Amino acid sequence: MDDKLHFAVDLYQGTAEYYDRYRLPYPEAMIEDLIAHTGVSGQGRLLDLACGTGQLAFPLRRSFAEVWAVDREPDFVQMVQAKADKLGAGNIRPITADAETLDVETGYFELVVIGSAFHRLDRDPVAARLLQWLRPDGCVALCWADGPQLGDREWQHVLAALCDRWQTALGATERVPANWAEPQRRRPDAQVLSEAGFETAGRHEFRVEHRWSVAELAGWVRSTSFLPPSVLGDQGAAFDNDLAAVMGPFAASDGTFPHDVGFAYDLARKPTDALSVRGRQAREFIKDGY
Repeated sequence: MDDKLHFAVDLYQGTAEYYDRYRLPYPEAMIEDLIAHTGVSGQGRLLDLACGTGQLAFPLRRSFAEVWAVDREPDFVQMVQAKADKLGAGNIRPITADAETLDVETGYFELVVIGSAFHRLDRDPVAARLLQWLRPDGCVALCWADGPQLGDREWQHVLAALCDRWQTALGATERVPANWAEPQRRRPDAQVLSEAGFETAGRHEFRVEHRWSVAELAGWVRSTSFLPPSVLGDQGAAFDNDLAAVMGPFAASDGTFPHDVGFAYDLARKPTDALSVRGRQAREFIKDGY
């Protein structure tokens, strides 16, 4: 079992507008590849769990009759609702709930997607619940995207150091558990899903070239859990000035910062035999209250 990690319930409070504007969209090639590999019917149901502002729910909605966009942060869910209303996306159902307490019928979904969030969930019981929620042969896709501070370019090292310095200055170094990556290191997500009863189906990777402006980097930082607007407070302008001054010497000739952004999804499938040994174990896991 994982060591229990405690993430604040309002970790992303106040970030919704920045999250929606400055988080890079998943590439269309990845969305199409995910649909192809999962073999969805076009008439089934999708669960976007820990959905943010719908970075997966909206591009995937055209392949499903019903989409649940679920997040514990009310600001995110309100943003999803506003976007759905604007687009006339009536098949999207925004829900404020925790993954650990969401009420779902057995076999309700064809596909569950989780974008850069499985590490923040209580992985073992959530994996068991996913197995129960999916129909036989249904899939779960753990989706990922690189942040601009991750990489080997000099400007990325400078950006990461700048964020660390400001976290320290603002007393925000403990907003997320210091050992948040340790459970994944000890038991990778694929292992957690396999032990819950899923058949792992591989990782699929994509790369997209993006050129960040200083303004985009400032907006992206405000979309994060470590330096959101609630932490920057009245120091936002000072941070922006520091960001521009520190990053400027490392910009390309056009003033931007080139980034070969990595996107990926790890796919796992529920066995067709719903009465498999692992499936029974998963149901017992839930029944016993874990």
